[in-house]
Amino acid sequence: MDKIVKAVPLDDYKIEILTSSGISGVFDVKPYLQGSAFRELMDASYFRLVRPAHHGIMWPHEQDFSSDTIIWDMQK
Repeated sequence: MDKIVKAVPLDDYKIEILTSSGISGVFDVKPYLQGSAFRELMDASYFRLVRPAHHGIMWPHEQDFSSDTIIWDMQK
């Protein structure tokens, strides 16, 4: 499984991503914000607290995305 090694928050709920195998791109979180688990991410200051964790990315209150979801989304 690919591991997210870099997650840089950008404007407009996007995150610059780099994986352990060299895949890079921009992951757009906007389509996921309507889910109840992700509503807190609409706070821009909280959104910027994203970090790589457990092969994917995570925020302090344990909202997360797996590397599989991120890579799939970046490639579509």
